[in-house]
Amino acid sequence: MKKYSIVIATVLASASVFAEEAVTHTTTAAAATGSDKGLLALAAALCMGIAVLGGTFGQGKAASAALEGIARNPAAQDKIFTPMLLSLALIESLVILGFLVAFVKIGGLL
Repeated sequence: MKKYSIVIATVLASASVFAEEAVTHTTTAAAATGSDKGLLALAAALCMGIAVLGGTFGQGKAASAALEGIARNPAAQDKIFTPMLLSLALIESLVILGFLVAFVKIGGLL
């Protein structure tokens, strides 16, 4: 239950960043464009929330497994530590890619 509340809090917190002011539209075409902007903002917020959440869980699992392996066999620290750092960097690059996708989606709002 705690994980679900963290997921919901993350999504809601990131969605509030993209809140827009209500603007009155004079034509129906402009009103349709306004609803598309809202969906783009929601997509960007979900993209950022899911990227952060997935990256956090992935880094936690990788660090946990590596530290458990080092604890079981301290002599293998050199063989475990470097690949762990490499995997953490690659996981973080995927989170940054998620942010990039979200910002590209936001670019469609402008």
